[in-house]
This record gives sequence, structure tokens and C-alpha cells, in this order.
Amino acid sequence: MRKYKRTLEKTGGKPMKLIFAIVHDEDGNKVMKELNDNGFSVTKLCSTGGFLRAGNTTLLTGVEEDRVEEVIEIVKKKSKSRKQILNSSVSQNGMVGVFMPYPIEVVIGGATIFVIDIERFEKV
Repeated sequence: MRKYKRTLEKTGGKPMKLIFAIVHDEDGNKVMKELNDNGFSVTKLCSTGGFLRAGNTTLLTGVEEDRVEEVIEIVKKKSKSRKQILNSSVSQNGMVGVFMPYPIEVVIGGATIFVIDIERFEKV
């Protein structure tokens, strides 16, 4: 408990939050650079998921509670959603094994953000 008390003293006794921001790979470096430029330490993880099973970047940053909105605004500003045309294979009516490419428009990008309470924070 003593270490935790010292940690709270280092952060001015302010509660901390852990922010997970999952962004499209194309936006990951832009978001990370902007966060770093604004004084936030960021850990980058490569991840895959979603409907398209496309590459994502998961960014983790621990911040004081009163700076959470600042991080969220940076993520919103630097990770825009956009439309992309993909070819989807559709089977031809009545013809087994014959597939025709069918273009569909999907929205990619943007961000998914999770904010979690931190019970304990130590930087050693």
C-alpha cells in the first residue's frame, strides 16, 4: 500500500485512467505521433479484427482522469472513417460453383475507444 500511496502523490493524488484506442492501421502512426506531441506516452500493439479482418492498431495510454477528453479528441481528429469499395463474391442464380464479383461499399477507419479505471499505477 505504501508504493501505491507514493504513486498517487506523484500524480498529484489524481485518479488515473487507461485508454485503449483501436484505430485503422493507416491512422495508427498519425494518432500516436499527435498523442506523443501532446505529452502522452503511448504503447502500440498490432491487432486484427472486425468484419473485414483487416489490420488495426491498438494504442494504450495511461492518463490522469482530467486529461481523458483531450486524448479522445486527438484520437477522433486523427482517425477518420472513410468508405472503401470491396469485391464480394456472390453466387450466380442456379449455377453451382459460379461466383460473380459484386462490389460493395463499406465504411472503414474511425476508432473504438475504451476508458478503464486504474486501481494502481507505478512507473519504475
